[in-house]
Amino acid sequence: MCSVSRRSFLTTAAFAAAASALPSRSLFAAEPSPPIGLQLFSVRSALAKDFPGTLKRVSAIGYREVEAAGFYNHSASDVKQMMADAGLHCVSAHYSLADLLKSTDSIIAYAKTLGLEYVICSAPWAADPAHLEKYPGGAWQGILHAMTLDDWKWNADQFNQMGCKMQESGLKFGYHNHTMEFRTESGSTGYRILLLDTDPRCVTLELDCGWAIAAGQDPAKMLRLHPGRFSMLHLKDLKPAPAGTDPSDRVSTEIGYGVVHFRPIFEAAKVSGIRHNFVEQEDFDKPVFEAITIDFKSSNILARGGRLHRRLA
Repeated sequence: MCSVSRRSFLTTAAFAAAASALPSRSLFAAEPSPPIGLQLFSVRSALAKDFPGTLKRVSAIGYREVEAAGFYNHSASDVKQMMADAGLHCVSAHYSLADLLKSTDSIIAYAKTLGLEYVICSAPWAADPAHLEKYPGGAWQGILHAMTLDDWKWNADQFNQMGCKMQESGLKFGYHNHTMEFRTESGSTGYRILLLDTDPRCVTLELDCGWAIAAGQDPAKMLRLHPGRFSMLHLKDLKPAPAGTDPSDRVSTEIGYGVVHFRPIFEAAKVSGIRHNFVEQEDFDKPVFEAITIDFKSSNILARGGRLHRRLA
C-alpha cells in the first residue's frame, strides 16, 4: 500500500532526483517498444453509432490494445465481451477528476469488471471551481487558461489519495497532460508540481507527446530525466502552426505527416519504463479509418527505428 506522507514522498523524490542526475545510466534496460495501441477518442463518432462494429474495424487495422474515453452507456460486462469479440485488450480508460471524485467506487467497480489495468485522469479540477466555470468559453477553457499553482497542489493531493484507493483495488492511477500543465506562473508550472508532489508509487503519468511539444516541451528529454514516472505515451502528431497560435489550439494530423519527430521519443521510451503506446488523432482531413491506418503503420515503422518517406515538416 502506498503512503502519501510528505516525509516518505520526499525520500522517494530524492532518490528519483539522484537517478536523473546520472544521464549515462538508466533504471531500465533498453527494451523493444510496446505494441501500438489506439486511444478510442480517435474514433468517437463511429463508436457512438456502432460500438462493437467500430471495435472490430479498429482490430482489423492491426491494433490490439486500446484505451477508452467513454463507454457510451454500455455495461462493463458488455464492453468486456465486445472487446473480446474484436480481439482487443482495453488497457485503460480516461475520466475527468470531477467525475472520479463524484463516482470513485462505481468507476473502480466498472474498471475491475472490464479488466482495466489503469484508470487515467484526463482533466484536472479545483477545490473551488468557480474561477474555471466562469471563464469565458466555459470550464474547459478555464482549465486550459486559468489553473493556478494552488489548484495544481490541490490536484496533486487528490491524485495521491485517488492513487492509493485505486492501488488498494488492484488498479493503477495516472494523469494525462494537455498543454495547461506547462504554463509558467511565479517561476513554476503545474507539471513541476505534479512531478514533485505526487507519490510515484501511487501516481503514474501518461505523456501526450503532441500536447507537450505544443507547450514547448521535449518529450524525449522528459522521459530521460524522470525514468519510471511515465508508464504510457500518447502518440500525437501536429500540423505546423502559424505564429501566435495558442498551444491548446494546435491541430493534430496523421503520424509522420506533421512536425513531431518520434524517433528520439521512441528511443527514450525504451530506457524509461514505458509500457504502452496509444495513437491519438483528434482532427481529420481524411476519413477516420484511413487516417488511423496511416497512424498505425507509421508508428510501427518509427518504433522499430525506421524512416518514413513522407513528412510535411
